[in-house]
Amino acid sequence: MKFIINSQLFAKNLQSLSGVLTTNNNVPIISCFHFHLEGNTLTAKATDMETTVTASMELEEVSIDSINEVAVPAKTLLDILKNLSDGPITFSVDESNYSIDMRAREGKYALPGQNPETFPTMQEKSDTTSVVISASALVNAITKTSFAASTDEMHQQMSGIYCELTPEHTTFVATDAHKLVRYRRLDVVSDETKSFIFSRKPINIVKNILAGNKEECDVTMEYNNTNVFFTFGNMFVACRLVDGKYPDYDRAIPKENPFRLTLDRASFLNSLRRVSIFANQTTHQVRLKTGGNEIVISAEDMEISNAAHESLACEYEGDPIEIGFNARYLMEMVSNLDSENIVLQMSHPSRAGLITPLVDDEESKEDVLMLVMPVMLANS
Repeated sequence: MKFIINSQLFAKNLQSLSGVLTTNNNVPIISCFHFHLEGNTLTAKATDMETTVTASMELEEVSIDSINEVAVPAKTLLDILKNLSDGPITFSVDESNYSIDMRAREGKYALPGQNPETFPTMQEKSDTTSVVISASALVNAITKTSFAASTDEMHQQMSGIYCELTPEHTTFVATDAHKLVRYRRLDVVSDETKSFIFSRKPINIVKNILAGNKEECDVTMEYNNTNVFFTFGNMFVACRLVDGKYPDYDRAIPKENPFRLTLDRASFLNSLRRVSIFANQTTHQVRLKTGGNEIVISAEDMEISNAAHESLACEYEGDPIEIGFNARYLMEMVSNLDSENIVLQMSHPSRAGLITPLVDDEESKEDVLMLVMPVMLANS
């Protein structure tokens, strides 16, 4: 088995697979890439047993003897490729013992390949339903929701991203019970209503690969009851869905929010960054006090006599209100919005606040809602 490939093309494709790599002493072969050569196409594969990522590369010069596949130590191969100049690489595999000989302009390198017969097989794609979504829309959906997912692995459902497809729209949701994000695409619809939960690791791998591509493309997402499959460009990602039922997130979203605060997103974010430096490092509490056309943002840590107060111009509708939030949660949410202005809706100091972008474009294809739970103020 022998082929010649450009070093940068090789490195770029293998780097796309590297996010799924893991070390498992019980299954050591999954620390390898699996290479399969058929015709002039090299297919590289990596897996962590739950998620499998493959990349197909077209080759100009190929030679196949009695073997056409091999398992290659991933870390060693990636490390050497990162340090090679742009140019052709000759990659040869000894059919007797799977040892690898790699030659580049800089020199010659030997790697201990393995028999690939124990490499895990990929999930089968059967009885699937498909939907097409643009790469930019999928990246936005994942970016704007994944940060809100729970990091508590004891609650697998909430550590993932919920996806609901309907004939009207597609909705992505993530929550950790302190914050919640609902991202909805009005331009992605399905003939049937279906819902499932993505694991956070594979869906972020998909996002990172797509974000690294400069050209826009469509992503075909196929799913059944146990797996979801993404196909785009020369990449294919298969991952298991999370078992179980997602919480009824819609019940957590307050429907009556008479107090409405509109303000400049960048100014608010920068103010939060400054004021939060002075907040208690355990609670990260900041206080928002509204009234008229001004909002006062403050924080204090009484244990070390830290305090900060800032005022921002705003548009406000409703009675004066004083409410506390975790500054980290607010900053995460506001930094993941793109609009020039945002709206914060509230009803009571003990009830969740809703943050939405202020969008003038009535034809916008995305609908974003972020919910953050308040923290009790010291004098409340």
